[in-house]
Amino acid sequence: MRRQLMWMLVARGAAALLFGVVALVWPGVTVLALALLFGVYALADGLALLASAFRRQGDGAHRAAHATGGVLGIAVGVVSIGWPGVTALALAALTGAWAVVTGVAEIWAAVRFRRELHHEWVLFLAGAVSVAAGALLWARPDVGAIGIAQVIGVYALVSGALVLAAARRLRGAATTGHPVRHARHA
Repeated sequence: MRRQLMWMLVARGAAALLFGVVALVWPGVTVLALALLFGVYALADGLALLASAFRRQGDGAHRAAHATGGVLGIAVGVVSIGWPGVTALALAALTGAWAVVTGVAEIWAAVRFRRELHHEWVLFLAGAVSVAAGALLWARPDVGAIGIAQVIGVYALVSGALVLAAARRLRGAATTGHPVRHARHA
């Protein structure tokens, strides 16, 4: 179970980093290209979460959370790819909603599965960054495509790095065979 979770986190983290770099390197992209790029990212993230939901055994609530996040990511990705002529304002609202929902789900998972996760604060922090980025996009959707690309790019880089850090912690725990907990909680 840890191995599957670790690889799901690696896939999500790598996709976020790639998306973040592209969004920051080419911030002047048109809204059309940004919508397509975001759509591919959200679709890949959703597929990874959905695959994880069907591969996992055990806790039904965790599987349901992954399935819900996966379906949402796939839906957002399909809408973004199928409707690339979306305005900057609509893209900000769509991206902001996705970031807030994803962030709340990550915070919930960090709290709910704190006994199974090592350094659950990393997942909690990734969720908080996601919620903050979504709120920023909702608060200032008028900043235009370049501003949106920069906010999304920074968010994706930070979130991707935190998710990869969580995967590394799981890998370290799996390699040593030790339970995935803080020493002070043991």
